[in-house]
Amino acid sequence: MDVIDLFKQDLSFSVEAEWSKSNLVNNRDISIAVLRSFILKRHEEYAARSRKAGPGDTTLSAQAKYKEPKVLEALAASGLRAIRYAVEVDGIGEVTAVDNNEAAVEACKKNIQHNGSLASSKVVPHHADARVYMLTHPKEFDVVDLDPYGSPAAFLDSAVQCVADGGILMCSATDMAVLAGGNAEVCFSKYGSYPLRGKHCHEMALRILLACIESHAIRHKRYIVPIISVHMDFYIRVFVRIFTSASTVKSSPLKLAHVYQCTGCNSFYLQNIGRIHSKDKENIAVPNFRLTLPEVCSECGHQFVMGGPLWSYPIHDKVWAASILSDIHAMREAYPAYPKISAILSSVSEELLEAPLFVSLHNLCAILKCTTPTMVMLQCAIRNAGYQVSGSHVDPLALKTDAPMSVIWDIMRCWVKLHPVKHRPGNHPGNVILSQEPKFQAKFSRVLGASVTRKRARFMPNPEKYWGPGTKAGRNPRTFQMDNRN
Repeated sequence: MDVIDLFKQDLSFSVEAEWSKSNLVNNRDISIAVLRSFILKRHEEYAARSRKAGPGDTTLSAQAKYKEPKVLEALAASGLRAIRYAVEVDGIGEVTAVDNNEAAVEACKKNIQHNGSLASSKVVPHHADARVYMLTHPKEFDVVDLDPYGSPAAFLDSAVQCVADGGILMCSATDMAVLAGGNAEVCFSKYGSYPLRGKHCHEMALRILLACIESHAIRHKRYIVPIISVHMDFYIRVFVRIFTSASTVKSSPLKLAHVYQCTGCNSFYLQNIGRIHSKDKENIAVPNFRLTLPEVCSECGHQFVMGGPLWSYPIHDKVWAASILSDIHAMREAYPAYPKISAILSSVSEELLEAPLFVSLHNLCAILKCTTPTMVMLQCAIRNAGYQVSGSHVDPLALKTDAPMSVIWDIMRCWVKLHPVKHRPGNHPGNVILSQEPKFQAKFSRVLGASVTRKRARFMPNPEKYWGPGTKAGRNPRTFQMDNRN
């Protein structure tokens, strides 16, 4: 019997029952993996501070004893996630499960009793509005988990204040139709950013969410450092550390950018909001200059549309991602969703951090109406041109590269010369692009490092047909049920 049926029957569940269906636990498994890694990181940081302080240091920071991290699940529902944290993660402190629905809190209490003494000793259910609770507990929790059904925008301002200095905010967003460009005005009202349609829309959604969290954090002299940011199934989830520093906050404009995207060929260009200006031997962030783009796209002659602002800095810490992946391999029996989360983290650990957004192989060929080269061939051509390239965990056909769009289109022009296409009448973007001669001769010969090893899977098939978000949970206690999201 799966978790959902068990919950409907007696408002209780067991951790083992949840394990019986691995396609329901991707979100929670990757959260547990990050939490385990964070606890090890906190131990290392505490040991480093102790060594630096020395035995004779009597300052409060040096004398502070290590405390087990406190966790807050702000929207707990039946308490499944909070109980898994308490039962499965060693070295964790008190786990507070907050929900504003009385039926959910009662279910959480029964579930705590159902899962033994360890859950009972660590998980504390609390009936309250999550926003009010977080505002009244500033910098109290080392880990805050925010997993709403829909947008987290309403909770972000209180969440960034609730996280302790150096702590982690785990945040999900399931309103992908809004974040991916289906409803731009709603996205701006919730996140303060305009999304753009394109194959890169899911990575753009991640960067919009990160920019929104940063915008809330800097109001309180705090800033974020992303650990990993992933798009899984039908939602996105980001893991960021939050620190306090009034001086670092001043450089926040350097991490945000606007995107200019061509309406014809989808070529895009990023422009940071701020730039570094040297004054009195000090580097300060000031407003950036205007992006030097022509009135129309130089490749196809169409106009540009502006999106953002979005997060333009790296969305992952590759060292930390590799460490989490190593721990997952070592404890694979502890993760029911091991194939899924290991595939995602394998892709994350290989992504090119210096390239915000990406181009899609199929989109390039669709515009030119040409045959499709293999991913390895196109990667080789980009590397032979002197640029870096990688894939993306978001899309198996993605090409993340630091090569400018002019180089990408020149490579495709060279490909079409080798594989001619039929001429089509009209002012189609593909016709305009192919009417120009490439500025260099692309080389598609294989180069070391262009191909990706096949030892591990990077993308897993959907667990079932018509996979997607379920129906929103009802507010009536009689109809209340746990949602079936991961």
